Amino acid sequence: MAPVARLRSVVLDCPDPSELAVFYAAVAGGTPVAEDEDWVVLQVPSGPRLAFQRAPGFTPPAWPAADHDSQQFHLDFDAGGTWEEIDAAEEKVLALGARVLDGEDYEKKDFRVYADPAGHPFCLCRIEQP
Repeated sequence: MAPVARLRSVVLDCPDPSELAVFYAAVAGGTPVAEDEDWVVLQVPSGPRLAFQRAPGFTPPAWPAADHDSQQFHLDFDAGGTWEEIDAAEEKVLALGARVLDGEDYEKKDFRVYADPAGHPFCLCRIEQP
């Protein structure tokens, strides 16, 4: 079946688009480009286009609280194949303003869950390379 359309962007609502774009540029690469004060685009090298949209009154999703507020979506990042690489990535994202949402039993799950500075969940995943 032929697609109806191509995915253009993943858009994250947030209180400060420039600030969140700088955070994700430090995590995934790329250079944020502000189209105006309410819309900033980040083309991730060899990856998707992320866009950040100002949303007055933004409330981040709860992690995980499907009984009253589903997480809606989250981003997964391949942060390496060893726990040492994940530890190093964790140190960097925490220094950039992320906070841990779920670090329990991560060795069983092969990922750790964080919130970005605006509260969106994202994961650093341990992906064993062949």
